[in-house]
Amino acid sequence: MLTPKKTKYRKSFRGRLRGKAYRGSKIEFGEFGLKSEEAAHLASNQLESARKAIVHATKRGGKVWIRIFPHQPATKKPQEVRMGGGKGPVDHYTATVKPGSMIFEMAGVSADLAKRALWLAGRKLPIKTKVIEKEEKV
Repeated sequence: MLTPKKTKYRKSFRGRLRGKAYRGSKIEFGEFGLKSEEAAHLASNQLESARKAIVHATKRGGKVWIRIFPHQPATKKPQEVRMGGGKGPVDHYTATVKPGSMIFEMAGVSADLAKRALWLAGRKLPIKTKVIEKEEKV
């Protein structure tokens, strides 16, 4: 799954999810995209599950771009541990997603297949998403 090769700090605060995404909110690489409509911290295993759904639906056809990366460490304390004793060890990494962020992009497959694959990927994520198509410039 997706994890950073190297981090400057081992643990970090989660921060607040406020505002809309302006950077990374348009289709840059492909023809179809999966856009978030809510703010969330998406775990690396959730992104991998959605990516697998796209690959399976397209039968490994076309090209897929993952537009977000899980940089932020999320910690978790073991079960049945008493309060205190500091922050727990890093459990997984998350990607911070704002409303309007492009999560996945696709190209190289038919429109109905791409929309179906991205819809299936959106069902794997814990947020509301929508499938969008690139507007053609005249």
